[in-house]
Amino acid sequence: MSPTSPFQVLSQHTCFGGTQTFYQHASAEIGLPMRVGVYLPPQAEQGPVPALLYLAGLTCTEETFAIKAGAQRVAAELGLALISPDTSPRGARVAGEAEAWDLGVGAGFYLDATESPWAPHWRMESYLTQELLPQLSQHLPIDGQRLGITGHSMGGHGALTLALRHPGRFKSLSALAPICAPTRCPWGEKAFTAYLGSDRHAWVGHDACELLASRGEALLDQTILVDQGLNDKFLAEQLHPHLLEAACAQVGQALTLRRHAGYDHGYYFVASVIEDHLRHHAAQL
Repeated sequence: MSPTSPFQVLSQHTCFGGTQTFYQHASAEIGLPMRVGVYLPPQAEQGPVPALLYLAGLTCTEETFAIKAGAQRVAAELGLALISPDTSPRGARVAGEAEAWDLGVGAGFYLDATESPWAPHWRMESYLTQELLPQLSQHLPIDGQRLGITGHSMGGHGALTLALRHPGRFKSLSALAPICAPTRCPWGEKAFTAYLGSDRHAWVGHDACELLASRGEALLDQTILVDQGLNDKFLAEQLHPHLLEAACAQVGQALTLRRHAGYDHGYYFVASVIEDHLRHHAAQL
């Protein structure tokens, strides 16, 4: 860590020959302290390594993926750093913040809010792309030119939309049980109304299916990997992977969508398929 680093170490743990560290830093974009977990594989001792940004879902924090997914063993083998930021601003103390958390506890939705009172702090897209990732690659042995992105549930939505909104920024993309069409599900409609207003035209730029349809062409050179459990209680009402499948087919965007019998929405599912995702990213990074 650079001596001028803005990151304060909260805890650090040796793990499969590398280090799992949790940091806090003052975010200029968010205007509040933010936390992030970073796993550095043993190869990072020799120089910068590629990294996978993992975006977590509703109710999660920067610790959830690191503790529950069991990804560090394979990341150590592949020489892949893992970045797991918190999902949302916390402690803004603005009027209505309790209602924002009622959207799903941690409902940052990986966008920049435009509506009061959320706009000053709910800036997760700018925070990730313009602040956190550049600072991590500056102060840690992470290669900022070799970044992949993935996520689960709300974080899967974030991974899809950030990669599609910033073509070329991320060299690989995957998602686990993602919210594929937030403009057409209750979770997305609640969050987008609060953060972006009631004009649905403002929502389409944060919906993976709408982004693909509006451009009318494949936005990424690489194949998108998506895994979905068929025993997921949110599948029918909230997730809609079939809409992403149709949107990709319409514009020729390469997609591998795998459906898994018996698996639900939680981290038992994530842990069961995460190795495939890490290898998918490592092959492209």
